[in-house]
Amino acid sequence: MITIVSGLPRSGTSLMMQMLVAGGMTALSDGERRADTDNPRGYLEWERIKQLPNDPACIAEGEGKVVKVISRLLLSLPAGHEYRIIFMQRPLPEVLASQDEMLRRRGTYKEGADPAAISAAFEKHLREVYAWIDSKPYVTALRVPYHEVLSKAKEISQRLETFLEAPLDVEAMVRQVDGALYRNRSK
Repeated sequence: MITIVSGLPRSGTSLMMQMLVAGGMTALSDGERRADTDNPRGYLEWERIKQLPNDPACIAEGEGKVVKVISRLLLSLPAGHEYRIIFMQRPLPEVLASQDEMLRRRGTYKEGADPAAISAAFEKHLREVYAWIDSKPYVTALRVPYHEVLSKAKEISQRLETFLEAPLDVEAMVRQVDGALYRNRSK
């Protein structure tokens, strides 16, 4: 089984990875993307996963581990493996606000972007991803609302333990949740 953490950018995927690692899972991560202001506890990403559309066999390295896969790359997951996908859900206004703040800090923000168009594109993308997940017999998914991770960390951690059918250190997972890092809220 390959455990995957996914979601839109800035939806809490790094927090979920941190929780699962604290709970005892092994992350498929290369440490290439370092912690920064936008994610002070790190990203836990694996750079090679970006090659998934051209090299679907690379996902085999995730067998028995947890790997972060951005939502658009889920559609490239090949059959032949059992996947458990933890899909982070965060309100789109917060995703967009967090993304904008990150891009501003990095100096790559583009003025004049239409938030309504971006939101509509994300909504369409999510419908496509959910339809793909629901159509694959080798995929089991658990949708996890970001706000519930913040407000019900223990309950979510226990739900993850059941979903993954693996003994996890629930208390260690709960300790990873830091409400002070919840900085981009819906207006």
